[in-house]
Amino acid sequence: MIPLDPLPNLIDQVYARILEAITDRSLPPGHRIRQNELAEKLGVSRQPVSHALHLLHRQGLVAESGRRGFEVTRLDPERIRQLYEVRGAIDALAAKLAAGRARADASGRMQLEAALQAGRSIGKDTPLSRLIALDVDFHSAVYRLAGNPAIEEMIAPQWPHMRRSMATVLAELDYRERAWAEHEAIAAQILTGNARAAEAAALAHAQAAGRMTEERLRATDRAA
Repeated sequence: MIPLDPLPNLIDQVYARILEAITDRSLPPGHRIRQNELAEKLGVSRQPVSHALHLLHRQGLVAESGRRGFEVTRLDPERIRQLYEVRGAIDALAAKLAAGRARADASGRMQLEAALQAGRSIGKDTPLSRLIALDVDFHSAVYRLAGNPAIEEMIAPQWPHMRRSMATVLAELDYRERAWAEHEAIAAQILTGNARAAEAAALAHAQAAGRMTEERLRATDRAA
């Protein structure tokens, strides 16, 4: 992690940098976080690190460990299954609504097409953090095209956990290609205005990702 610029929103910057490190597993599950060491790496004082860690603690991304210490929480396969069940319903609704608005919303359509184009650039050497960002960008474009702000508002608190779960499967070369093939299929139905097919494709994508993530996590737990 590189030092941060001393801007007014320093706590937000520290929070974002730690979250990124948790997501891409630079800070792996179970890792003990030493606040002084982390502050030194980021080039900041201990105070913004402490504030950021308390924010992450409230989100369940770090847990208390020892006297005033924290460690990165482990992903719970059952919890991830539950999140993907809910996300499947939300993504299906978003895709259906987006298909109904695709012809009328030129800006939203362009954002979705841009997200698709960016995803086509991925390869075996694409960093995990970039893969996750591109995946989030695609789904966010669908949510915006859906035209219902409540969708993004409901999914936003879960993105940190979803991003962590994405890292579990996107690290595998075969899955990252399959994921983008499924994105292409979802977008094709949205852009042609086929609401029912878009809904079905988005639901199937979320369900498949959820099953695969849960399986990988359970396999990791058994091997531990």
